[in-house]
Amino acid sequence: MHQVQNTNLIWVDGVPVSKHFDDPYFSADNGLAESRHVFLAGNNLPERFCNGFHIGETGFGTGLNLLAAWQLWEQSGQKSALGFTSFEAYPMSPENMAKALSKWPELNNFTQRFLAALQPDYSIDLPTLKFRMILGDAAQTLPRWQGHADAWFLDGFSPDKNPDMWSDDLMQQVGLHSSKTASFATYTAAGHIRRKLAKAGFTVERVKGHGKKRHMTIGKMLHAK
Repeated sequence: MHQVQNTNLIWVDGVPVSKHFDDPYFSADNGLAESRHVFLAGNNLPERFCNGFHIGETGFGTGLNLLAAWQLWEQSGQKSALGFTSFEAYPMSPENMAKALSKWPELNNFTQRFLAALQPDYSIDLPTLKFRMILGDAAQTLPRWQGHADAWFLDGFSPDKNPDMWSDDLMQQVGLHSSKTASFATYTAAGHIRRKLAKAGFTVERVKGHGKKRHMTIGKMLHAK
C-alpha cells in the first residue's frame, strides 16, 4: 500500500470532521440526500448510465458518493461494472468508513460488500463495480492517470479550506481527463471555481443547492474533442 498521511479525525454528532482541513466529510443534515442531489442528479444520473460508464472523483472521503452511485447503478438495472476512480491524499481507514457510513442503514448492503471487497491498495473488482482509489496529491496523480471520466464528482474539502484541490492546474486536468460527453457536479458555487471550470472546457451553470445551501454548480464539456 502507498504510504500516505492519514487525516486525523474528530467526530461531531456522528459526523467525521477533518482536523487537517477543519471541515466535515458530509452534511450533518443529510449527507446521503445531498450526495444524491449534488453528484447524482447534478450529473443527470441514472439517465446517462451506459455500458462502460466511468466516474471520476476528487476527494473520496467516507465513500458515501461511491456507494450512492453504485446503489443507483444496480437499481437502474445495469449489468456491467461501473467504473469509479477517486483521487485521495488522506484515505480514511476502513474502520472509520464503516463508522461514518453506519448512519445510513439503507446502504448497509453496499457498505458491507464494499468493505469486504476492498483490497489493501484501495481497489475493488466486482461484477458491478471496478473501483480504484489513487493515493497521493491529485495535482501529481491526476496528470498521470490514463483514464477519462464520463462524470466528475468534484468533492474536495471547501475551496477556502483546501484550495489545492481546486487549483487552476487541477481543474485543467479534470477537463483533459474527460470524455467528449463528460459532465461535472460540485456543491460549491464560488465564482472563481466556476471560472476555472469554464476555462477547463466546461459549460458552467449555477443551480439550486441542497437543503440550506442556496447554490451548487454543474456543467458539461463544451466541445467534443
